[in-house]
Amino acid sequence: MIEQFVRFAIRAPKLVLAVAGIAFVLFGLVGAQVSDRLSVGGFLDPDAESSQAERALARDFDIAGMQLIFAVEAPGDVLTGAGADRANDIVDELRADERVRSVDSPWTDPNSRARATDRDGHVGLIVASLTGDDNQAQKTAADLAARHTGTTGEITVTAGGQAMAFQEINERAARDLALAESLAIPLTFLLLIWFLRSVVAAAIPVVVGVLAIVATTAVLFALTFVIELSVFALNITTALGLALAIDYSLLIIGRFREEIARGHDQHSAIALAMRRGGRAVLFSGVTVALALIGMSFFPMNFLRSIGYAGVAVVALSVVLALTCVPALLALLGERITRKPLREAVAVESTFLYRLAVAVQKHPVLIALPVLGILLIAGAPVLGMQVGLPDDRVLPDAAQSRQVGDTIREQFDANATGTVHIIYRDRADDTKVAAEYAAALSRVRDVDVVLAPSGTYAGGQPMGPGDPGAARNDSTHLTIATSLDPYSPAAARQLDDLDAVEPPGDAVFGGLAQQKRDTAAGIGAAFPKALAWIAVTTFVLLLLLTGSLLLPLKALALNILSLMATFGALVWVFQSGHLGGFGTETTGFTVATVPVLLFCVAFGLSMDYEVFLLARFAEEWETSEHSRADNDRAVAVGLARSGQVVTAAAAIMIVIFAAIATSGVSIMRMLGVGLALAVLVDATLIRMILVPAFMRLAGTWNWWAPRWAQSILAKVRLRE
Repeated sequence: MIEQFVRFAIRAPKLVLAVAGIAFVLFGLVGAQVSDRLSVGGFLDPDAESSQAERALARDFDIAGMQLIFAVEAPGDVLTGAGADRANDIVDELRADERVRSVDSPWTDPNSRARATDRDGHVGLIVASLTGDDNQAQKTAADLAARHTGTTGEITVTAGGQAMAFQEINERAARDLALAESLAIPLTFLLLIWFLRSVVAAAIPVVVGVLAIVATTAVLFALTFVIELSVFALNITTALGLALAIDYSLLIIGRFREEIARGHDQHSAIALAMRRGGRAVLFSGVTVALALIGMSFFPMNFLRSIGYAGVAVVALSVVLALTCVPALLALLGERITRKPLREAVAVESTFLYRLAVAVQKHPVLIALPVLGILLIAGAPVLGMQVGLPDDRVLPDAAQSRQVGDTIREQFDANATGTVHIIYRDRADDTKVAAEYAAALSRVRDVDVVLAPSGTYAGGQPMGPGDPGAARNDSTHLTIATSLDPYSPAAARQLDDLDAVEPPGDAVFGGLAQQKRDTAAGIGAAFPKALAWIAVTTFVLLLLLTGSLLLPLKALALNILSLMATFGALVWVFQSGHLGGFGTETTGFTVATVPVLLFCVAFGLSMDYEVFLLARFAEEWETSEHSRADNDRAVAVGLARSGQVVTAAAAIMIVIFAAIATSGVSIMRMLGVGLALAVLVDATLIRMILVPAFMRLAGTWNWWAPRWAQSILAKVRLRE
């Protein structure tokens, strides 16, 4: 397959590039529309209890799972004067809007004054329940916020709540992606010039990388007609497409220059580079794709959509590398090879060869401190606590973040911590339902319980209820609490509420329940994803090397590297060390981030592993298979492919660091995590632990049971 690509690219390079140019224009026109079709939801398991509650609210009570909160601020008593006039106007308009199911405010409901005004009486909250799904709720929130927020005289109105927070995350993520690309592409080009010592050679990976970005947006646009796609898929997969396209291009260009230095003519050098380097690219792409498929085991659409999109992008990057790179080399190869090549230098004189030999002389002495560093770095992962994203993932200047901070700091009650209970009353007994609501109101830290029969606090009726909360044989109870829904206290309160016997089949909703369901869903799916990634990676590396030991070594070292990365992220972003890199420390890690990091970083780590193992195996198979030959195969392979790994890693770090400039803390954590994972993998793992391990194992590196050797000889994937 690879040779067919190469022959066509060499015979008709201009045609190949003309087709690529036309595709670039078409993909650009299609992909420009993708942002409008992306979702910022999808963090929840659709079959979880909280999702069932959300669907019941929408079906029976026409209430969306998201709230829009307006904070009205006045210099004096916000419940009187100009503050009251402004608030009442907003309430009237919201109640007249068909996209708003219900409105709660201290100006219209005396029972809510205690929980909906701050301690000083300067800020009051209008809480609107929106209709529609998460995406419709966001758009509604943006429209209503644009209409009602701002400062008039001394009265200031700001918008927050989950619906507004997700809307601002969406907008901010799109802006940050454009900024990241504007930073990453020129910096990448400069790095490529430095590594390749040629402007023309450096232009090839950049051209392929830009093609990958544009094509990725078109692929994502097409996928939105099949699956709901997260907005974060755009950030992650465009960065991944750029990184892999450049990565694969570098490998092929490096191999091309090496073959030229050995005396081959240009066309022969391209063919050899693609036969050997192209094989590594194909293997690498399959390995990365299999790791990304691991995200499909998780029930959250956020993860599944990024996994599906990532697989498409990896396939795209491989195709571009196997078609456009040989075509560009066929046209520009002579300009790349006019000057003497660094590859002509004896391999023994290179830094990486000397480093490998130094490690091989004292493998235990050098490897043990590195292992200790990685284990210490990974220790904080034992204290990881997971939660869901809220307004605190946004910078301080965001409207929803300001409203959220105001609620957390100035209010006794927490409007975002509302717990919803929906149940079907088996006996249809009003007295029993009232007793259930009263019992719930006695639970610790519950402020009030709003039921159809009344409002309850401390087990006693405090006022009228909401007759509309009983409909279609279902009853909806709203529980107001002062707790942060993501706090340990909220989790304990949820246990206490769940312990109260309901009069019918009940489901719980709200952010606290969502957090619990998400953690449970990830915990149940993670072993399956890990098993899938481990087994498929093992089989692929077995087919690549013919060894049973090398795939096991690769899996163990990759997991060690990732645990060190996770530990560092928990230490910084969850515990707040180093200022949390400018993010708000909430005491928990967004639950989907470790999964996303694991699958993407594992795939990228195996990307480098394939590059090295392919070269190790190539050197080993042409040797006498002695212990000295093993050591030399590792040293030569590290010197040759290690240059590509180092350059590719540096470029990936730049690309992921550009993502880390985002003002959305989820993106910052992902960018830092991926950059750190690549850095650790390309240095401590590939340069130190790999040669140390392979020196200690000696010829056992290439061992397979005798009964398996004949089978592997038939099924191994060779050039």
